[in-house]
Amino acid sequence: MGFGAFDPHRPPEREVIADCVHCGFCLPTCPTYVLWGEEEDSPRGRIVLIADALDRPGPMPAELVTHLDRCLGCMACVTACPSGVRYDRLIERARPQIERHHRRGASERALRSLLFATLPHPGRLRLLAPALAAARRLGVIERLPGPLGTPARVAPRAGLRRTLRTGVPARNAPVGEPRGRVALLLGCVQRVFYPQVHRATVRALAAEGFEVLAPRRPGCCGALELHGGAEDAAVRRARETIAALDGLGADHIVVNAAGCGSAMKGYGELLGTRRARSFSARVRDVCELLADVPPRAPRAPLPLRVAYHDACHLAHAQGIRLAPRALLQTIPDLALVEVASEREVCCGSAGIYNLVLPGPAQALGERKARQLIATGAQVIAAANPGCAAQLELHLRELGAPLPVVHPVELLARSIAAAGRSGRASGAPRR
Repeated sequence: MGFGAFDPHRPPEREVIADCVHCGFCLPTCPTYVLWGEEEDSPRGRIVLIADALDRPGPMPAELVTHLDRCLGCMACVTACPSGVRYDRLIERARPQIERHHRRGASERALRSLLFATLPHPGRLRLLAPALAAARRLGVIERLPGPLGTPARVAPRAGLRRTLRTGVPARNAPVGEPRGRVALLLGCVQRVFYPQVHRATVRALAAEGFEVLAPRRPGCCGALELHGGAEDAAVRRARETIAALDGLGADHIVVNAAGCGSAMKGYGELLGTRRARSFSARVRDVCELLADVPPRAPRAPLPLRVAYHDACHLAHAQGIRLAPRALLQTIPDLALVEVASEREVCCGSAGIYNLVLPGPAQALGERKARQLIATGAQVIAAANPGCAAQLELHLRELGAPLPVVHPVELLARSIAAAGRSGRASGAPRR
């Protein structure tokens, strides 16, 4: 049996396609189906299109390209599916095939080239940060054409001082009896635009007894390119990441960005080597790791109403929902609240999605922001930089510029306040 419009290198798997029984349980959780109600923009509809392309030799079908491009890759359908269909495997194999066999228009190619030439490169991002800050002050961003204006509008509003203060020590000693050694991925976007998340991660892990190694290399882990179909670049970055972190003698590889953690836990499947599988088995989200050990550091009260937003690549791709909430609940006086509906539906960030398809991304971002505002929260917690940037943008545009922080920032703040005051409220709660 042939591969149809696909080539023999990692095509979508027929046995995965056969697992889909077209029951429709995925439909209410699929962001594009929620927006448009079209079968082709649902997971089962896209699976049919992939199956047809496998059976029909010839050029890559334009219809398949359109509807796979519209997919956010949020994996909510994987969570919802009662048959266990690995839609994540299908889309991560189909997208590189599209990039190899479909020629995009000139403007599309230029935009994707620009994004992949900047976003995975922390040094280049750091050079761009002052220009973005100046453009905002001068009101230039609103006048930029779409392909340039959208990335500038979505980019986090990080001041120059914050983007320059990105460093954390390469080695951070544990407090008290050591619990283990971890290596922290600094990455790209998080390193430049949300460096405070790295500092909070180091402080919280050290306070809980972990030695934290934070090497300058690697840069990007390849998640953005993997989720965008640039497979060769993703494979190269995966190998560089393993080479940089694997020999540090760490018990765990810690990640505080959901998309990065999802990609790194998938290195075994992407590379297919024993070393990659062993590396992936040691990757832990920081919330996952901290929620799995008895809390040791005293916590001071934080009287805040906090809404936790489920990042798709944490909740769906990694299956981590309870750990961030459990971590927040160890903080005295912190009230954790939930959105009333559509908790499983993506906020519209999805890697480079809100940069290449700003229309549906904006509709989803506004929808999610309104749901979060309705909780009455004072603070939004989100464990992914893409989600943070998307939510900050749409909360601000709706006139409710609530702070968006990583859960570990709140934890580190509580631990630091307890240390300063010396008045912890007893043993930390689980």
